Amino acid sequence: MDLDWRVVVVLGPVIAAAAWAAFNIAAAALAQLQQMNRKA
Repeated sequence: MDLDWRVVVVLGPVIAAAAWAAFNIAAAALAQLQQMNRKA
């Protein structure tokens, strides 16, 4: 199965942006969970 280069060009940045957003959200969520555990 050979991917069309246009699909890679379009989806590549979208996937990269989604991964970056997920990474940032996960980091913030973990920090908040740690803060909640310290207060409990």
